[in-house]
Amino acid sequence: MTALNAERLHRFLATCRITDSTSFSLEEHRTDDDGDTGLDKDEGKQALERAVARISDQQERLYADARWSVLCIFQALDAAGKDGAIKHVFSGVNPQGVDVESFGAPSTLERAHDFLWRHQVVMPRRGRIGVHNRSWYEEVLVPRVQPSILQAAPLPAAVVGPQIWDERLEDIAAYERYLARQGVRILKFFLHVGEEEQRKRLLARIDEGAKNWKFEEGDLVVRARRPEYLSAYDAAIRATAAPHAPWYVIPADRKWLARLLVAEAVAGAMESLDLQFPTVSAAARAALLRARDALT
Repeated sequence: MTALNAERLHRFLATCRITDSTSFSLEEHRTDDDGDTGLDKDEGKQALERAVARISDQQERLYADARWSVLCIFQALDAAGKDGAIKHVFSGVNPQGVDVESFGAPSTLERAHDFLWRHQVVMPRRGRIGVHNRSWYEEVLVPRVQPSILQAAPLPAAVVGPQIWDERLEDIAAYERYLARQGVRILKFFLHVGEEEQRKRLLARIDEGAKNWKFEEGDLVVRARRPEYLSAYDAAIRATAAPHAPWYVIPADRKWLARLLVAEAVAGAMESLDLQFPTVSAAARAALLRARDALT
């Protein structure tokens, strides 16, 4: 990747980063946008390898530094490529330093708690990377579009009303602010796939035997209500985008480019933490030298 292409890529990534969302709208973000980076697929894959290597280096420093943790949240409509992005972006990290959690429909136990509870118990410890495939944002997306889910939830009638979505988003924003103040670097990715590209990928899940297991009839239900889900995402991003918890709206029609943009965002965010390997005191260094003498 040339210096010019790298500069264009970073400029493009900056346009994907949402921190001030007063007038945000997904309609302003094309799903097939390539940012005029000048990269082709092969160059993109090579750039991804370099970004993954940077993440691996920073993960080792993160673990040794043991003060920060990193939380990467992935949200998307079906077939947008979350699983593939997670697999490729974190392919070079030490498995001992990363925790990947996938969130489906809440269990009976999870429904017996507040909606943030199941996420709180799996927050990454200091020195670790947490990757959450779906997150607390599901609670302001799915039940908002499908009200029957909220109606069936074990909640007091007094707290269930039109105001619940603004209240939940307010709670999420406050919780993310709290996490940031505790040394959690938060990165939120919305993989924005186009309607036609999504159709092709869902068809592939039906037509290709190796992908049959990925297809669920519920995918079609969600697809049929695409405008409502995108509207819910608009509201969620507007209410929670902040410098300490930015959203990245990633054009996902080109899988290789989406993965590269995510990797660049993660690598850049970790590098900005200025993570350092611990230094030992003079006394500890002297002890190491004595140990060396004993071993030689």
